[in-house]
Amino acid sequence: MRVLIVNTSERKGGAAIAASRLNDALNNNGVKARMLVRDKQSDTLTVIPTGHRWLMRWRFLWERWCIFCRLMFQRANLFAIDTAQCGMDITSQPEFREADIIHLHWVNQGMLSLGDIRRILKSGKPVVWTMHDYWPATAICHLPLGCASFKTGCHHCRYLPGGGSSHDLSTRIWRRKQDLLSKYHITFVACSEWLASEARKSALLREQKVVSIPNPIDTRVFHRTDSGEARRRLVLPTDKRLLLFAAQRVDNANKGISYLMKACDKLVADHPETKDEVHLLLLGAKAEVPADAFGGLTVHGLGYVDDAATLVDIYNAADAFVLPSLSENLPNTIMEAMACGTPCIGFHVGGIPELIDHRQNGYVATYRDVADLATGIRWTLYDAPAADLADHAVEKVARNYSQTAVAAQYCDIYHEILTMKHLGL
Repeated sequence: MRVLIVNTSERKGGAAIAASRLNDALNNNGVKARMLVRDKQSDTLTVIPTGHRWLMRWRFLWERWCIFCRLMFQRANLFAIDTAQCGMDITSQPEFREADIIHLHWVNQGMLSLGDIRRILKSGKPVVWTMHDYWPATAICHLPLGCASFKTGCHHCRYLPGGGSSHDLSTRIWRRKQDLLSKYHITFVACSEWLASEARKSALLREQKVVSIPNPIDTRVFHRTDSGEARRRLVLPTDKRLLLFAAQRVDNANKGISYLMKACDKLVADHPETKDEVHLLLLGAKAEVPADAFGGLTVHGLGYVDDAATLVDIYNAADAFVLPSLSENLPNTIMEAMACGTPCIGFHVGGIPELIDHRQNGYVATYRDVADLATGIRWTLYDAPAADLADHAVEKVARNYSQTAVAAQYCDIYHEILTMKHLGL
């Protein structure tokens, strides 16, 4: 069986990391997988760049310009929406012609247009589409922000100036997607049960199959090591409790950094000794913050890291990992931390409660509740049975998210689709 995974980037962003890991998982479990990307960042032989980088760049910029115009030249939501008006016809690629299954992932920002997706479907090759956010189930947005229009038909989009209208850009793109999906069948895969449940509510996907399969992780890479040795390699204190926060950009408001600041303020106010005993690690770009931003805790800005060995050291150095995101699918960072035996803290939102079992391998705080978030941090760092939490975290990842476990679920989907195609169903 030959599978072609299609994603805009090889490694930049959570969806790219997940798609790359699936590519590895499939190849390590008997499937001949290739990954087709616009932006290749490694020398991995199974990852194929689309080529014509200048042309792909022009398509990306043209699509952004068109969106910028629709936004009345306001930058606020420039990357919050996608219209899939520009892209590349991949059906002539050798890897496409050789594939038995076409597996789409995150294909926005000039990778594939709706017309390109139509050509893929028209080729007759079965298509699986892994959802890393809402976009396949909405008109133009990746995150509805509580809007329920995707359940009936997108209009009056809150991302558009003035809140849009009954015939705005979202309405027009919705109709194009509706026409596409009314003629072809796609198997949609959500990375969490939560997103699968949301996707099934979409009027666009009403006649499509939606299943849930988590992202995989290579537990041979992300695993427990000696915490003290990891701290020494990273030049971090060995006599402090280390709390880790990670995001591609630390200043991404959706990752909840403001809630972490308030929770640290409360933690120090309620337990003054934590000011000296707890240090905060910030992993990601834009990690520069005022010295007193986290209740006066000492902050170590680690910057953006994409080296796996260094990431493993960082997770193992930490006593706990906190991600107070305001919306999430199935965060790679929490899975990575758990694989390294690091207990995690997050809000009860999206797929986070599927990863973190409350008070078993971490703490699930009430959504947007700063006091409960502070309680969770204190409990995890001071009161919880650390060894038990670490054991349970590692066991859950091995059982549910290992390469073998996830590849087997995808292989079942692939075989089912190919059998149905063979029977003409």
